[in-house]
Amino acid sequence: MPNTFPNCLVPVVLGVLLAFPPAGLTPAARAASSTDAANPIDRILIVINDEIVTAGEVETRFRAVRSRLTAQKVNLPPDEILRRQVMERMVAERLQQQVARQLGMTISDERLDRAVLLIAEQNHKSPEDLRRESEKEPGGYRAFREELRGQLLVQQLIEREVNNRVSVSEAEVENFLAAQSGRDGGIEYNISHILLGLPESASPEIIARARQRAEGLLAELRKGADFGQIAIANSQGQNALEGGGLGWKQAGQLPDLFVNALRTLQPGTVSDVLRSPSGFHLLRLNDRRGGGEALRVTQTRARHILIKTGELVSPKEAQRRIEQLRERIVNGEDFAATARAHSEDVGSAANGGDLSWINPGQTVPEFEKAMNALKPGELGTPVRSQFGVHLIQVLERRERDVSQEREAATARSQLHARKADERYEQWLRQLRDDAFVEYRLDQK
Repeated sequence: MPNTFPNCLVPVVLGVLLAFPPAGLTPAARAASSTDAANPIDRILIVINDEIVTAGEVETRFRAVRSRLTAQKVNLPPDEILRRQVMERMVAERLQQQVARQLGMTISDERLDRAVLLIAEQNHKSPEDLRRESEKEPGGYRAFREELRGQLLVQQLIEREVNNRVSVSEAEVENFLAAQSGRDGGIEYNISHILLGLPESASPEIIARARQRAEGLLAELRKGADFGQIAIANSQGQNALEGGGLGWKQAGQLPDLFVNALRTLQPGTVSDVLRSPSGFHLLRLNDRRGGGEALRVTQTRARHILIKTGELVSPKEAQRRIEQLRERIVNGEDFAATARAHSEDVGSAANGGDLSWINPGQTVPEFEKAMNALKPGELGTPVRSQFGVHLIQVLERRERDVSQEREAATARSQLHARKADERYEQWLRQLRDDAFVEYRLDQK
């Protein structure tokens, strides 16, 4: 399968990072350090390579996390334990953001605005309602936007550094489907997870202590302790601050170690301690669902022309150019020829902009919404997405049973997700091990 995808299709986003070497403090960080005593309220609390995190920043994030978890009715651990988990999350985020900035990545205000709008839509709110609600949270709307900007920056890094580096062969897909036949095909698990991580060169003593700690946590859980609270307090997984919740995962997305354990669990129960190269795991099965029922969907065959936006082409300029191309097509110019000459989507331009048959959810939301509003043969108006400005024409529609196609696509997606997750965890652990991180918890 080619590595080039049309610029409207939903990208697979999972994590991988580049190592970021340790560095000394910048002049700004040294200057800030010298004023700690004069400004005890916002003293330096963490040094991460050449960057600092102040006590005020940690407190703002801590209060926001505590507020969110309280609203979700999660049983919280003591504040100091929760604060430590928040700091570890901030360290991981800052390290990834440093790598992204080193690679010259930025998030424009326009992309940030689109992300805010999408979050508002997903929560059935207007952007104004979202802003008013965020103003009530620690740090207000400004802190909300900056945290979101940081998350988008990391996502951009992951899209660039992981998605293009993880590949799944046709042989892997075929072997996966053969192995899954009659076993877990179509089954999804809703799980929560606790990870007690191990360094790559852990000594037998460290491994023994980690196992003992995992067995102790398992004993607490089987006596009725709250899994979410235990996860927040102890897990080193990326979802620790979500109570360890991983949500719904298809069987193929999970390591065989996890799936084998989940098969024997009843909803609400916890696995034995599981050992993998990354450490010790505890799983809670919250629910399971799925099966092998047929799937009929409405497919759309469409084509498009894309003008990308960026530093050299503003959204306004891209819109103007698309409108000019649309007018030429309306006046009789051939769409396919125009696409081949002007579209900046290398994945479809050579085919006259043809995207072939598209399943629901296969394109980004803005594109899909506009496409679904068009009748066969109809030419749309300019549509903006994260890729730029599109001109869409729907060619035809059909109903189709896509069960087999879904199985193959799902297998590919699951294998990609599994391989990328493993790679992400390895890189993140290496990034953390290589970084200079200093906590100044005992300084006043």
